[in-house]
Amino acid sequence: MNFAVIIIQVLFVPLVAPLIIGVTRRIKAAMQNRRGADIFQPYRDLIKLFRKAEVLSEDATTISLVSPYVVFASMITIGALIPIVPFAGNILSSYADFIVVISLMILATFFLALNGLDAGNAFGGLGSSREMTLAALTEAGLFFSFMSIALLVQSTNLITLSIHIGTLPSSDWLILSLAFLAFFIALLAENARYPFDNPSTHLELTMVHEAMIIEASGPRLALFEWAAASKLLIFIVLGANIFIPWGIIISGWQSLSLAILVLLCKVFVLTVAVAMLESMTAKLRFFRLPDLLSTSFMLGLIALALAIF
Repeated sequence: MNFAVIIIQVLFVPLVAPLIIGVTRRIKAAMQNRRGADIFQPYRDLIKLFRKAEVLSEDATTISLVSPYVVFASMITIGALIPIVPFAGNILSSYADFIVVISLMILATFFLALNGLDAGNAFGGLGSSREMTLAALTEAGLFFSFMSIALLVQSTNLITLSIHIGTLPSSDWLILSLAFLAFFIALLAENARYPFDNPSTHLELTMVHEAMIIEASGPRLALFEWAAASKLLIFIVLGANIFIPWGIIISGWQSLSLAILVLLCKVFVLTVAVAMLESMTAKLRFFRLPDLLSTSFMLGLIALALAIF
């Protein structure tokens, strides 16, 4: 049982992440009265990129060679730690602290920004500057959204949070709702989704994430794209099993199958929500984004204050 849980924990994020991107694009295409590609197109795109040759800038250093692997490895490590299958006997549970998860995300963001600067491209520097500005404003709201829940459960362990948060009294649901709103805004910002960024363009005035990987090609670009898809799935799974924690208790093989099914349903609902929001929202000007991120910070702070008092 424990071995099966570990296998699911390690493989779920990298295997399912491209499918989430495909579903998101298909929903957005349907809402725009377009046919769109099928939901498995991201898998074919990754295979195509892995088969292509790489082209490196003459100004690139070791950073450009190492950063794709650091970013991808960080996302895979986080995927193994988050509560995909919140089983208390999981040997990985002792490392599944939300502070560790946020730290690994910051590490990935740091190397992604370095990659944008390393090639000496003006677009890369622009994207890195914007990314670090948004990251500095996003992490506070993300941290407080988890900390308010951690105070209610008296633990910072994600597995413990997901198992026990469903037993909280209804009087704490207001805190849970405020924390989820703060988390959802951080989800959009961290994953370069609307209204923070346009994930499907290379226009200078709109791009943030795409600018940092504009010099990447071949397998390196595939790793960046795969890591970005994995990061979106990680946030969706955290939202599903931390802030919507019902239907996740594991006590046997039948319960394990049911928990996976319930998780997939919740992931699909949150994916649809993200896709619909992107289809109905215009991208904000960059100088208006701090106002929205300040809202995430204030919601997280209010939730934290309510949890304390």
